[in-house]
Amino acid sequence: MLDFKSILKMATISLKINKMRSMLTSLGIIIGVSAVIIMLAVGSGASKKIAADMESMGSNLLMIRSASAKAGGVRMGAGSRPTLTLKDAEAIEAKARGVLAVAPYSSEGKQLTYGNQNWSTTVGGTTMPYFMIRNYEIEAGRGFLLEDNKNSTKVAIIGQTVATELFGDVDPINKTIRVGNIPFRVVGLLKAKGSSGMGQDQDDLIFIPITTAQRKVFGTDFPGTVNMITVKAQNEDTLSIAQEDIKEILKSRHNIGKNQDDDFEIRNLAEMQETIKSTTRTMSLLLGAIAGVSLIVGGIGIMNIMLVSVTERTKEIGIRMAIGAKASDIRIQFLIESFLLSMVGGLIGVLIGIAGAHLMHALAGMNIAITASSIMLSLGFSAGIGIGFGYYPAYKASLLNPIDALRYE
Repeated sequence: MLDFKSILKMATISLKINKMRSMLTSLGIIIGVSAVIIMLAVGSGASKKIAADMESMGSNLLMIRSASAKAGGVRMGAGSRPTLTLKDAEAIEAKARGVLAVAPYSSEGKQLTYGNQNWSTTVGGTTMPYFMIRNYEIEAGRGFLLEDNKNSTKVAIIGQTVATELFGDVDPINKTIRVGNIPFRVVGLLKAKGSSGMGQDQDDLIFIPITTAQRKVFGTDFPGTVNMITVKAQNEDTLSIAQEDIKEILKSRHNIGKNQDDDFEIRNLAEMQETIKSTTRTMSLLLGAIAGVSLIVGGIGIMNIMLVSVTERTKEIGIRMAIGAKASDIRIQFLIESFLLSMVGGLIGVLIGIAGAHLMHALAGMNIAITASSIMLSLGFSAGIGIGFGYYPAYKASLLNPIDALRYE
């Protein structure tokens, strides 16, 4: 009986004799593995980018907006008639269980000017807890004080994009800008957050006290109302409790009966985030499965070539059996040849896949994440393909009758 080392050596020699055919046989595996690596890298990169975007938005969030108004039986769209007020926000903060922070928010697009520079951006009126809720950090200067909202002070906190467009390299702190025609003193500069998952620049905005916005900047037919109330729950466990309490508080404050439609809507961002993550995971698996089809095709190619090889080497098999090789030796030899073809193709495919993923990142700007698990998965699948599709040719070779094999021409 031949030892494993001898069988491995003979299998390697056999593959080297037909180098071109061996390389072409491995081509399907190379393409399949490289496709799997690229697809999983893109899918994982997208998942990580979405997770980072969600984190930048804040966690355990509830967004409360005015529901759609009706005019003559026609629904006008969400927020067409503001129904939320500063008093609603105060009531939620005082009465709702599991709430960590509450902040009212209203926004409008306005033109900003400083000297001979101007920039159009979103002006948001809010309170200091909003920055903690939405994960904004102050890089320079200060945040809003209680007196700022109490006295409707004309102070502003600006994002990095606004600072760059209006001030360039000049320190914006304590400089006076105009929001529309109203002068505001810049008291704070936010740390950069970059673009959101929807491509929105999270640094292209300016914040002012909510009372200042209501009384001096935003024109409104509904004094005292706000576009939105943002709520941060203490943790994931209290999120649903807070949501139920907020609903009951607002229904009571707005005198909404059991059979009446709510004039507000509560959006649970945690549910939205989980839905997006689940969709991304599904897409990643789908992309990987599509790429995996190439591996199956590559396995079929290996089986076909191995069957041809068995036919071509019938006489060689007969000679080996005649000098003492057992059926198991023949079977193991052909399985090793199939395994080596698949693994060599797999290793080459991994290298091409990694290079291809980095190329997509460089040329198309796609976010990629190449993980050890995706590489091991690809190589493991490749090995399984080699053994699985190589077994039948190996089994067929081991069943040959030595006498008939020696007589084969």
